[in-house]
Amino acid sequence: MDFAVHSYRSSCGRLNLSARDYAGTGPALLLMHGLTRNAADFEPLAAALVGSYRLIVPDQHGRGQSEWDLDPTNYRSDIYAADMFALLDSLALAQVMMIGTSMGSLIAMVMNALRPQAVRAVVLNDIGPVLDPAGLARIQGYVGPSAPAKSWAEAAERSRAINAAAFPDFGPADWMAFARRACVEEPDGTIAFAYDPAIALSAGGADPAAVPPDLWPLWDLLAGKPVLVIRGALSDLLAADTVAEMRRRHPGPFTAIEVPRVGHAPVLDEPVALAAIRRFLADHAA
Repeated sequence: MDFAVHSYRSSCGRLNLSARDYAGTGPALLLMHGLTRNAADFEPLAAALVGSYRLIVPDQHGRGQSEWDLDPTNYRSDIYAADMFALLDSLALAQVMMIGTSMGSLIAMVMNALRPQAVRAVVLNDIGPVLDPAGLARIQGYVGPSAPAKSWAEAAERSRAINAAAFPDFGPADWMAFARRACVEEPDGTIAFAYDPAIALSAGGADPAAVPPDLWPLWDLLAGKPVLVIRGALSDLLAADTVAEMRRRHPGPFTAIEVPRVGHAPVLDEPVALAAIRRFLADHAA
């Protein structure tokens, strides 16, 4: 898939940041990745949506092609949100629909709180106002510094070791594709995860988005906005009870679906997830 690389300055003006811009005839979608991922994480979804929508897919600072921050305390959701507004402003986009995976969903909720007129509709992928301690503990166990892999095969095996419980049906080709999206080849030929290990230093490594401890006020501010919640049936971060409470507190429009045999977080090319996203976007793009 072809995309233009859009370079822009961070909200603080210090960092060079990068985003993919996939051309499309429909409305603009802002796709925001999770904690240790990057813009490549959305390649499977972009393949399904490209052409029908303009897809803006950033590398949050410290990830992918965006510069690392020398101050790790800046790896937090309010700064990510400010960077996203800088991105939208640089593209002259006043309003977008948003799809966020994990941390990307938290960023979307913060953006809605800060500039609600910029948010038309939101897809939240496997995260909500309550973060399950089991999932946070698992994230703490792998995020941070690690020795580079010596080959792509080793990188794929590391990806499997970290995420096997979330994707029990993945085979070798799936794990290689996963690694190719999550990692980058260094000049010396070794393979490293494409993020600044210092993101682990912010908020104790559990959730570098550094969001307030009570996220329900952020959720409640989405009242009246169309929301689609996607939960992996095996998720250890978003509980089914949390989704039920999200439904109860949201006056609508609200849709929730569950992706079978997938944990945190769905890739979003799963048939049930992709069908729900397509319906949701079609319903709320006008």
